[in-house]
Amino acid sequence: MSKQVKKVGILTAGGLAPCLSSAIGFLIDEYTRAAPDVEIIGYINGYMGLLKGESIAVTPEVRRHALYLTEHGGSPLGNSRVKLTNVKDCVKRGLVKEGEEPQKVAADQLVKDGVDVLHTIGGDDTNTAAAELAAYLAQNNYGLTVVGMPKTIDNDVYPIRQSLGAWTAAEEGARYFAHVVKENTASPRMLIVHEVMGRNCGWLTAATAVAYRKLMDTQHYLPDFGLTREREDIHAVYVPEMPFDAQSEAVRLRKVMDKYDCVNIFVSEGACVPTIIKELEAKGEEVPHDAFGHPRLDKVNVGAWFAKQFGEMLGAEKTMVQKSGYYSRASAPTAKDLELIQACAKKAVECALAGIGGVVGEDENKNGELRACEFSRIKGGKPFDVSQTWFQDLLHAIGQK
Repeated sequence: MSKQVKKVGILTAGGLAPCLSSAIGFLIDEYTRAAPDVEIIGYINGYMGLLKGESIAVTPEVRRHALYLTEHGGSPLGNSRVKLTNVKDCVKRGLVKEGEEPQKVAADQLVKDGVDVLHTIGGDDTNTAAAELAAYLAQNNYGLTVVGMPKTIDNDVYPIRQSLGAWTAAEEGARYFAHVVKENTASPRMLIVHEVMGRNCGWLTAATAVAYRKLMDTQHYLPDFGLTREREDIHAVYVPEMPFDAQSEAVRLRKVMDKYDCVNIFVSEGACVPTIIKELEAKGEEVPHDAFGHPRLDKVNVGAWFAKQFGEMLGAEKTMVQKSGYYSRASAPTAKDLELIQACAKKAVECALAGIGGVVGEDENKNGELRACEFSRIKGGKPFDVSQTWFQDLLHAIGQK
């Protein structure tokens, strides 16, 4: 163990994912095993708590029962969306004073708290902020190590092969839709749009669709009495990485509607966003952006746009938009994700004690080796490869290819 590591800070940031609480639990448990004398604190509400100097100590009682955290979703520390390099936003929100530099405030707080290692658990924005903070600390000789863990259900962080919680989010989204799909029996000519999270990447939408169809494989149907697989199947999947021709798709889906009296669509929340924004701006409507410069997707409302477009073209008697994101991202992780989270936590502690910074994950550029990927290589917005066999098989199976 490095003698310099006496105190560790942990924070979670960004949106939720089915890994945050578990990652914290595994980190605490691993430190208790590998370096029991290291003091641990958690910053409240992510980078916001760091800027405000608000933290909570990991007590002996918490250490003893740290693995209880693996049974839960969410984050016991709380999250926030704060970009340290967005000075204007930090000042506006009262996190720093006019003239203060948020990165310096954060660095000084870490020094004040006596923190030697900061663990950040978050997605692309969180880890980009961690990379920027790590660079600032190095440039200004603060002597602190930052070790991140990749949380994003979008699974879109370079060069991480599989981000924590994404598998669980797909399975939970599938279970969610297994209930929602029954609504197609509530009205004739029903159009159901299942909007799945994924700003720039369609991986979660595709993985959720595959998980749902596997779930269907476990069900029995009774075609002679109207209970058919075809009515509950997925009829279209739309992701940001695919070209989209509304007219040709409407022709295809109109035939599905006429035959099965319903159409079920899976769509990424980021699909067709540029097109929708152009339409809104042409009407004089302004689309607000968050602190990271992303358009607010709740204002764009992709699901509603698809429902309106296809509802009219398919002659739907009723349309329904259901969003599984808040349901799936708050779940506790499945066994498969727990195994990956624990492995990443163990490696994160190993790297921290050795003074190695970076984001711990399976490095897809190094044959999937579990390691601390250099912060300079961390980047969000990795697109989903729609040419993958499993996705092409899905499109063929639902008649979209």
